[in-house]
Amino acid sequence: MKRHTGLIVALDTQDVAQARAWAGAVGPAAGAVKLGLEFAYSAGLDAMAEVAGGVPLFLDLKLHDIPNTVGSAVRALSHLRPRLLTLHASGGRAMMEAARKACDESFPEGERPALLAVTVLTSLDDQALAETGVNDTPRNQVLRLGKLAVSSGMDGLVCSAHELSPLRDALGDAPLLVTPGIRPAGSQAGDQKRIMTPAQARDAGADWIVVGRPVTQAADPAEAARAIAAELAG
Repeated sequence: MKRHTGLIVALDTQDVAQARAWAGAVGPAAGAVKLGLEFAYSAGLDAMAEVAGGVPLFLDLKLHDIPNTVGSAVRALSHLRPRLLTLHASGGRAMMEAARKACDESFPEGERPALLAVTVLTSLDDQALAETGVNDTPRNQVLRLGKLAVSSGMDGLVCSAHELSPLRDALGDAPLLVTPGIRPAGSQAGDQKRIMTPAQARDAGADWIVVGRPVTQAADPAEAARAIAAELAG
């Protein structure tokens, strides 16, 4: 059975009006819009929900701190009602369990966001990972952190498309796998190192793909989003 893979459009800007315009343009084709640290630090948290409007919000804040602080942060974010919320798997089991507990307690029934653990950033290759003290391949580190995250109550993972198949083999169909670093054929890779096209990521097992600049910097963002959605559905 072919997997349904949704499109998330990353709104990477500090400009509220620009983000609002992009969200309105891509909303009909996208399953969610992603706002992250750049926007949060420039415009504030409340602006994130306002910009998303009726489009589901992927709140990509990559929380990473001691368990009590992360749990408190999750509670503080509950009024934004995100559909997806990220934290770093490298924060460890206790931190992820605290986030899940806070999520279960602070969101109304049926409105809890999917908690996604970030494994290895898609900008990191073998050499960059080794410089952080991890003397293993990105793939092995993703598998290690992915297993830890799922066993700690996370709903899914953020991972490179190149780790999708190994994660599906190791963890099955249940975890949500959300994949950044997606570039339609002919697009510039930018600062992403481990990339795939939308159809390749779908076929490898992604539940969601995240696309930013190839959509938002296109001459017609709405049409660019529709084209990717059509590729995913094809």
